[in-house]
Amino acid sequence: MVQERSMMDDVWRRFRKNKGAVIGLTFIVLVILVAILAPVLSPHDPLKQDILSRLEPPSSEYLLGTDELGRDVLSRLLYGARLSLAVGMSALGLGVVVGVTLGLISGYRGGTIDNVIMRIMDILMAFPGVLLAILIVALLGSGITNLVLAIGFWLVPVFARLVRGTVLALREREFIQAATAMGARDGRILIRHVLINSLSPIIVYATLSIPSAILSAAALSFLGIGLRPTDPEWGAMVSAGRPYLREAPHLVLVPGFAIFLTSLSFNFVGDALRDALDPKLKA
Repeated sequence: MVQERSMMDDVWRRFRKNKGAVIGLTFIVLVILVAILAPVLSPHDPLKQDILSRLEPPSSEYLLGTDELGRDVLSRLLYGARLSLAVGMSALGLGVVVGVTLGLISGYRGGTIDNVIMRIMDILMAFPGVLLAILIVALLGSGITNLVLAIGFWLVPVFARLVRGTVLALREREFIQAATAMGARDGRILIRHVLINSLSPIIVYATLSIPSAILSAAALSFLGIGLRPTDPEWGAMVSAGRPYLREAPHLVLVPGFAIFLTSLSFNFVGDALRDALDPKLKA
């Protein structure tokens, strides 16, 4: 317990040396709080339309202006944080759970099971990520559930191959052989020994995958095949504001900067975690 606490203190010490990562983490926490408190912070109903107030510039009543239907951009931005993070995190969770499970089984069992799983992963990876997501959404239809499934399945082969490579490097180690010799069950070995020692690359890549998931959700919504056009989602807001870029540039710039800053923050945190968890960089 003391050793684990010392290791976590060491990781945090090296992480906080990266100022960009600290700023990114602070921004991510702020976005999460905004998403949770959106009903409290929003000055207006994000779905309420007021045609007489359409395309208004930022003002005291509408701090970030209104869109083409007179809806408050600030309120939609706050609720958009909730939807964008929900889609990104849920898709990531699906990709991690399924991908890590398949990677553990494939790497530990080997043989025919390994070949079958990896060939399926190769087929999935043969498709460009966004194209695979578009195909799944086109087959299943739009909506938040299908959007999560599409992006999640795109992430599955990446995590499966990452974990499989780690398992192949670990399964011949002495502590794995000792656990096998002592009669430990395969499930216990996979969870207590293999998975625990594979967490560092999984955590790092998961953090770096969140912006990809958010950007993919935004791209699909931008193309009109993600969430419904009425949903206050950042990508959909950019798509809806594109025809009014000259007369009301805030419709594109506000959600666009939200996507950019959130993705950049996760990338900063992911890069810092990779360095902090790398034993070769311990000082």
